[in-house]
Amino acid sequence: MTTANKVTIFRILLIPFFVVEVLYYVRAGEELHRWLALATFLFASVCDGVDGYIARRYNQRSELGALLDPLADKLLLVSGVVLLSLDNTPWLTQLPLWFTGTVIGRDVLLLVGLVVVYVTMGKPVIRPRWIGKVATVLQMAAVLWILLKLPADGFDWVAAAAALCTGVSGVWYLLDGIQQLSAHPTSSATPPDK
Repeated sequence: MTTANKVTIFRILLIPFFVVEVLYYVRAGEELHRWLALATFLFASVCDGVDGYIARRYNQRSELGALLDPLADKLLLVSGVVLLSLDNTPWLTQLPLWFTGTVIGRDVLLLVGLVVVYVTMGKPVIRPRWIGKVATVLQMAAVLWILLKLPADGFDWVAAAAALCTGVSGVWYLLDGIQQLSAHPTSSATPPDK
């Protein structure tokens, strides 16, 4: 259990607190709950960079970390996106459903692809792409924009950029998976029995 993995697990443990604070806020509109939700989301987002830095700087990369780090990102972002896609008026603006559909659709597609690759050929090779990292940052920015109650001007650009990067990264990961499957011997046609 490396330090980087402990930070990642701590990030995962923050998610229920974030969810509960958002739910308390949209129920009664008490600003303390919004600020606690915002601080928790921001802290968990910053810890994403911290655990990656620790893993690289102190050579603490591990298979557990490679599994937990993206899982922590997905759990945090999907919980934020789903909560903010609900009608939380008058307290919070609603995320557009096309944004939610893009984020969740890509993650479901990637999960199904991972299962197919794993069942077909064993452990898949996952190469993080810069566009995926940009998509994650922009998704976090969209959630923070809503929680900060920033003016609507400019939000559509952030949401559109996040959705575009999310979609492109999904296609890129899908092509990686297809390439891995195509290169594996189980993908070759078997000759008919004579």
